[in-house]
Amino acid sequence: MSQRVRAAPSLRDRSALMGGTPPASGRSSPFGGSIYNPSGAYQTNGYQVNGHRYADDLEGQNDEAIDGLSAKVKLLKDITIGIGNEVRESTIQLSQMNDAFAETGGILSGTFRRMNNMAARQGCRWLWYIVFLIIVFWFFLVVWWFRR
Repeated sequence: MSQRVRAAPSLRDRSALMGGTPPASGRSSPFGGSIYNPSGAYQTNGYQVNGHRYADDLEGQNDEAIDGLSAKVKLLKDITIGIGNEVRESTIQLSQMNDAFAETGGILSGTFRRMNNMAARQGCRWLWYIVFLIIVFWFFLVVWWFRR
């Protein structure tokens, strides 16, 4: 009752999953034959009989993983450099737009200042002209709206 049943090898056990397939690193010899292992275990075709990979094969996999990660890091570095360049270009463009808006603000403030000076010299007569133009514009707008 307290005896445990031995479960199948875990999915995380690489050697159990890879069994007799050739390694992805391409470091094993395609030729058959046995290879001497200093620990005394008998090996055939680059694998130990019990299914464990050589350290060279695992190191080859690590090298491939490192190459993949370094490619991803290079890609991320290129992306961040591109983002930095875009930020610099946007900053330059925003400063140019700020200068253009400041210049436009100066032109408009001068125009309103001249208009107020003109209105002060002519008295209240200009106000009646503007009210008349607004009423005429509103009338044409209403007529146009109902004729559509």
